[in-house]
Amino acid sequence: MEAMQRRACEVLDEAWRLGIRYYDCARSYGRSEEFMSAWLKTSELKKEDVAVGSKWGYRYTADWRVETSGEPHEVKDHSLKHLESQEKETQQFLGDHLRLYQIHSATLESGVLENVEVLEKLKTLREERGWKVGLSLSGVGQTQTLEKALKTGVFDSVQATWNLMEQSCGAALKEAHQQGLEVIVKEGMANGRLLRRAELLEMAERMKVAPDALALAAIMAQPFEPMVLSGAVTLKQLQSNMEAVQLCERLKEDQDTLKSLMSQLQTDPDAYWKERSGLAWN
Repeated sequence: MEAMQRRACEVLDEAWRLGIRYYDCARSYGRSEEFMSAWLKTSELKKEDVAVGSKWGYRYTADWRVETSGEPHEVKDHSLKHLESQEKETQQFLGDHLRLYQIHSATLESGVLENVEVLEKLKTLREERGWKVGLSLSGVGQTQTLEKALKTGVFDSVQATWNLMEQSCGAALKEAHQQGLEVIVKEGMANGRLLRRAELLEMAERMKVAPDALALAAIMAQPFEPMVLSGAVTLKQLQSNMEAVQLCERLKEDQDTLKSLMSQLQTDPDAYWKERSGLAWN
C-alpha cells in the first residue's frame, strides 16, 4: 500500500508539472481519496489551484486483493443512506478541493435517476457546498441513461465511456454538451485494448506519433469537446498521453484521418461491453 501511495504521488507530481489540473477519484477506488488528500497537503495546493472530482455509489470490498474467489471487488448502492455516508467520507478527505461530485455508474436499472430524495440531496450539496453535480455512465445503456439524466435538469457534468472502439453515445454526449453540461470521457484506450489494434498502430506509425496519444487525441477532437481522463500509472505513460493535447489540433485540421480512424476501429457496443466485463482485474 505504501509503495502504491508513493507511486501515486510521483505521477501526481508529474501531472501537475505537465499542466494537468483536474484529478478524478471515487469512494470505491481503493484509497484514492486518501492518497489524493495526502498529496494535496504535501503539495500545499490551495482549493483554487486544482479541481478534484469524486464519486459515490460503490463500496470497495476487495480489500487490496486481486483474487477474491468470485466475490465482487465493489458493490453498488445508490440509496440515499449510502450517499449520505459516502459524501461525509469524501468531505473529510477532499474538503474544499472538491469541485465535482458524481453518481458512480448511474444506470436505469439502479433507479437512482428516479430517486427524488437522492436528487434533492445532490442539489442541496451543490447549494450548500458549491459542488457541481455529475454522473458517470457505463455499459450498453449509456445513451438511454444520459437521455433520462438530461430530463431531470439536475446535472452539471457527465462522465462516459467513449473511445475509437465504443462510439455509441457520441450523439447523446453532443446533446449534453449543447445543453451546457461538461463532458468527461473515461476509458479512452478501452482498458488497453485499443493498443492491440493494428489499424491504430499503423496510423500512429504513419503519423510518427505515439498510439496512446493518437487514441486520446481522437476523443479530444470530438464535437462534444470533452475533458479526457488519462488513467496513466507511470511517468512514461503520462508523458506519452500528454502528447494528445497538441495532436488534437492536428486531427481537427485533418478530418479525413480522424474519420478514417473512427470508421476502421468502431465495434459493436454489445460485443465491446461483453468483452470488457470479462477482463481480469489487475
